[in-house]
Amino acid sequence: MKKKLLETIEKIHALFKQNGFTLSVAESCTGGFISHLITTLPGASNFFEAGVVSYSANAKKSLLRVSPDCIVQYGIVSEQTAREMAEKIRRLTKTDFSLSTTGNLGPDVLEGKERGLVYIAVCTERIATTKKLRLKGTREKNREDAALLALQFLLEIAEKQETHQPEKCNSC
Repeated sequence: MKKKLLETIEKIHALFKQNGFTLSVAESCTGGFISHLITTLPGASNFFEAGVVSYSANAKKSLLRVSPDCIVQYGIVSEQTAREMAEKIRRLTKTDFSLSTTGNLGPDVLEGKERGLVYIAVCTERIATTKKLRLKGTREKNREDAALLALQFLLEIAEKQETHQPEKCNSC
């Protein structure tokens, strides 16, 4: 495992265990890779509640209850869908944090959106925030990069949450 990725996973394990945080993940384009990475190290069961791979639009709607209107209006590859995926998995699993990924890893254009366009979202009781990625590698490299960047984004938000308690998020 690459050093940067391993360091990020170790930091997430330590931070979540130290603070008693819980985590759930809703993955689309990363296909369960994030859940795999989190559970690579022992002790993930102390904080990792669930990981759902909702690859198709139907799975997003039926498993996570993502609004069909959201998918029709914005598409599967969108900031709005990523946010809803994170919000819904967090509510479903009652975790402190949730992380989601949705995007187009390639090789073709999807919904008129270019290869390498990925959205990630992190949701807590207080915030829901997204990040847009534009990845330039092969399909496999894009999947790995999306997973690493999503985990780093989660860590960034969790570290802030540890020291700052903003107002409760109305949409979460």
